[in-house]
Amino acid sequence: MRYDLTIFDWDGTLMDSIARIVSCMQAAGREAEWGELGEGEIRDIIGLGLPEAIATLCPGIQPEQAERLKARYAWHFVEGDATPVTFYPGVEAGLASLASSSALAVATGKSRRGLDRIFRQSDTGRFFRASRTADETRSKPDPLMLVELLEECGVDASRAVMIGDTEYDMEMARAIGMPRIAVSYGVHDVQRLSRSEPLLVADRFDQVLDHLAG
Repeated sequence: MRYDLTIFDWDGTLMDSIARIVSCMQAAGREAEWGELGEGEIRDIIGLGLPEAIATLCPGIQPEQAERLKARYAWHFVEGDATPVTFYPGVEAGLASLASSSALAVATGKSRRGLDRIFRQSDTGRFFRASRTADETRSKPDPLMLVELLEECGVDASRAVMIGDTEYDMEMARAIGMPRIAVSYGVHDVQRLSRSEPLLVADRFDQVLDHLAG
C-alpha cells in the first residue's frame, strides 16, 4: 500500500545512537549521584521524552536531582561523549528516494534542540515535511504527536504509517488506528513489538523500503 504520509521515529530506527544514549545516561546517573544505571534499563526507556525516561529509570528521584541528571545527560550527548552515531545502512539513500514521492515526518523522543541539531549536522532535515519532539507535546506512547502531525499534513490516520523500534511507537499508532511497521534492529525485541500487531517487523531498513514501495 502507498501511504500519503510516512512517519519515522529517530533513535534506533533511522540512526544507531543507542550506544551513545546508554553511555551518556550512565555517566549522568553517576554525576547526579543517583548511582549506576544498567544498560538494559536504559535501552528500555529509549523513545520516551527525557523527563519521562528519568522518572522511569529513577523512581522517587527528587526534582533537583532529576534536573541535574537531565542536564548532565544533555551535556554528555552533545559535547562530552565521542561514541559514534551513524545512520543504519540504506537510510540516507532511502529517505532521499521516499521524499521524492511521498511526505515524510519525524515523531521522536528527542528534544527540538536535539532534533534540529542532527538535522543540520546530517543535512537530512530537508527530507521531512513536519516533525514533533517530546518537549513540544506529550511523550510517547501518548498519540498526541501523531495527531498533531496528521493535522499539520492534512492526512487521515488510515493513510499514514508509523515506523519505529519500540512498543511506544507501535502503541501510539495503534491508539489512533494508524498502520505501523516495527524494526527489530533497535531497542525492543520482536516479541515485544509483535504484541502491538504491526504490519511488518523488519530486520533491515531495506525491508521497510520494499514494503513502502508496495
